[in-house]
Amino acid sequence: MSEHVQPLEATRSAGTSRETQKVIFASSLGTVFEWYDFFLYGALAAVISKQFFAGVNDTTAFIFALMAFAAGFIVRPFGALVFGRLGDMIGRKYTFLATIVLMGLATFCVGLLPTYASIGIAAPIILVVLRMLQGLALGGEYGGA
Repeated sequence: MSEHVQPLEATRSAGTSRETQKVIFASSLGTVFEWYDFFLYGALAAVISKQFFAGVNDTTAFIFALMAFAAGFIVRPFGALVFGRLGDMIGRKYTFLATIVLMGLATFCVGLLPTYASIGIAAPIILVVLRMLQGLALGGEYGGA
């Protein structure tokens, strides 16, 4: 068994270029914001439960808010399957971009979502759908990254 060792200069030239460092920084920053969104939802589940699940008692509303939180994690493996297959067909770069756009749009829509007092039962349903889209995008992002 023979081993080939590259000289130090060749290793440095094959290292991270300025462009690669920008991509790594942008991807890392996007991931931080995405996980921050998941963290905020979990930390504010008690407040969210009162705003979006107001049609039931407080305990049930809190459980529903936590179930909506869990929905984002439950669909992550499906996101990996869907976007992994899509990445094989059209390329990882475009798939990664699609997952970032999907996550951004879903998060933006959650920010604009009216409460239960405004639109009734549609508010929690839309919230769960948007959380599932966020989970789908997050699951698909790791395969493309």
